[in-house]
Amino acid sequence: MSLHTISEWPCAGRVTAHAVTLSSPSPVLFLTAKAPQGALVTHVSVADSDKQSNTEPSVSNVLQDVHISAQLMEDFLELAKENTDKDLETCGVLGAFLENGTFYVTTLIIPKQDSTSSSCQALNEEDVFAIQNERSLFPMGWIHTHPSQSCFMSSVDLHTHYSYQMMVPEAFAIVLAPTDSSRSYGIFQLTEPSGMSVLKECQETGFHPHKEPADGSPIYEHCSHVYTNSNLRFEIFDLR
Repeated sequence: MSLHTISEWPCAGRVTAHAVTLSSPSPVLFLTAKAPQGALVTHVSVADSDKQSNTEPSVSNVLQDVHISAQLMEDFLELAKENTDKDLETCGVLGAFLENGTFYVTTLIIPKQDSTSSSCQALNEEDVFAIQNERSLFPMGWIHTHPSQSCFMSSVDLHTHYSYQMMVPEAFAIVLAPTDSSRSYGIFQLTEPSGMSVLKECQETGFHPHKEPADGSPIYEHCSHVYTNSNLRFEIFDLR
């Protein structure tokens, strides 16, 4: 794991909660998190045994770096706890802005959703788009829990993520698996071009196997362009 210092962001304080109203009829929970100053940026890395296969990223084009707060992931897990205790998945959408060639994830939106123990379907997605558009955010991917499963991307997860990565090549998927003793979270991407091609050609729905890419590479892999930034301010909109 490598560490890199960065210039300070105007952040200090603690998490606060406010009631705000969107165009939708019901109020939502709005959280603003501010981390202490003097932060570090940590490159997200995994042990070789946790990689999907090859040790070098398969992405042929250079991706711009993405910074995300580790506290955002912890707060999401706390907001998902009620569902997790019932063995129900919870999902959220990540929004980021681009500055000086780096994406910063500053917004987590938890939409209304239908959940089971192995799936989560966002509802009223126009509310998510409204928040992203109002803040001129890039759809940087999504985050979801595996309450009782291991940390991996299911076939349904891969199809969900395909649409994000089609829009923004840097988009990633975070899987939080609190019961997985070997790896409690993962930050994944479809491989380019192999994994993206497999998903583009696949017309199946529901849970199903995918064919292996012709070049022998994995369909998805751990991200090499994502960094945790302990001094990054973020907002959470819980629309449930």
